[in-house]
Amino acid sequence: MSALLVVFILAVVALVLQLNQKQSSLDEQQAHFSRQIGTLQNAESVRKAMVLDIQKTLKAKGLEVMVSEDSSVISIPSERLGFQASSYSIEDSHREVARAIGSVLSDALRDENRTKYFDTVFVEGHTDNRNFDGLEGTGNWGLSTFRAISLWNLWEEDLPKDNQLGQLENANGSPLFSVSGYGETRPITSKQTTEAERSTNRRIDLRFTIVRPSAQDLLDLENKAKQVEVP
Repeated sequence: MSALLVVFILAVVALVLQLNQKQSSLDEQQAHFSRQIGTLQNAESVRKAMVLDIQKTLKAKGLEVMVSEDSSVISIPSERLGFQASSYSIEDSHREVARAIGSVLSDALRDENRTKYFDTVFVEGHTDNRNFDGLEGTGNWGLSTFRAISLWNLWEEDLPKDNQLGQLENANGSPLFSVSGYGETRPITSKQTTEAERSTNRRIDLRFTIVRPSAQDLLDLENKAKQVEVP
């Protein structure tokens, strides 16, 4: 009888230890998941504050820009950069405006080491829906891309060395900025029957993407959670 009691007590102790270990693992996974969520929320908060700060600073300089509802995109009207119809060159009279935008952007990203919260900042060119036949058949795709490249090249040429955007890196050590063009495929307004409506879609967007847990991170969390399920 005593032997059976000892075996029973040992079995209970082993079960309690096993349950404690599983609970500890569950707590660890929950804490890790909470940290991931916290990082994401913090990055979103930093992005919103920074984008609105950029908008406010530019407005104080007399430069009106639009901000998306989720505060992830700053839209710069094409006329602010002096792009003529079917042209991707920034007019000399608008270079100071372009430099001011780049300088404010650089200062905002460097402030409090905000770059660690971002994966990529896209400099995106957009056109209206009228067909452009130049640039060796690349059409609106080429026009929008070269407009974005023109702005980027101006920043690289005109901004002081200690304020260069090309020097900035994301948390993984990769270049923070990327340049692209979308032609007429992402209009702000689909109705383009007047010049005012078309001009709204001719723009440069600055799109700020924040660091996020990767699909593999989430999959690893799910697999670890399954391994510590309490029976």
